[in-house]
Amino acid sequence: MKARVHVMLKNGVLDPQGEAIRHALGTLGFDGVQGVRQGKVIELDLDETDADSARARVTAMCEKLLANTVIESYSVDIA
Repeated sequence: MKARVHVMLKNGVLDPQGEAIRHALGTLGFDGVQGVRQGKVIELDLDETDADSARARVTAMCEKLLANTVIESYSVDIA
């Protein structure tokens, strides 16, 4: 079973990488981009066969390691 975790900075947390990307896009002629939020995607191959169990396990991984829950939010997709 595969899991995909999307991690993003929470709203209100400054995103200097996103701002750098927005600025670079403008420099390259891509005008009209008002804001950019940069995040990360983590793909996991799991031994789990039950989707609910896999989601619970990946959520625990996010809470303990994959996301800094003070400043980041995350979502989990199971396939």
